[in-house]
Amino acid sequence: MNEHVHVVCPQCNTVNRVARERLDAGAKCGSCKESLFPGRPVVLTAANFDRHVAANDLPVVVDFWAPWCGPCRAMAPAYDQAAARLASDVRIAKVNTEDEPDVAGRFGIRGIPTLIAFRSGREVARQSGAMDLPGVLGWIRAHV
Repeated sequence: MNEHVHVVCPQCNTVNRVARERLDAGAKCGSCKESLFPGRPVVLTAANFDRHVAANDLPVVVDFWAPWCGPCRAMAPAYDQAAARLASDVRIAKVNTEDEPDVAGRFGIRGIPTLIAFRSGREVARQSGAMDLPGVLGWIRAHV
């Protein structure tokens, strides 16, 4: 019997049931037909944050950032590369704290960039401060 996981589409926010062995095989959304794993961070907003964090069976790592933040901009390429490398293992996402202050407020974000790892809708780890690619990958692998 195949084990299935629920994966939220990064385009239309539909929850898809995917066989675990097909996660690396270019899985597409049953609704919008877009890739479930685009290889880049998913942009989260107040409208889709809870759905992605709670309905994904994959762990979700969220970068809380702002466009004016120098350390955030410095870490962005490493975070993008991590999203490409970990696409079918971890949902990598971003929240712009300038555009979504209510989401940032819910999690008490005081400094950016801040990474928060979620599993089954619950926060399991948090890290503030910019990291390079090995640091980002190591932190994610250690906490999800």
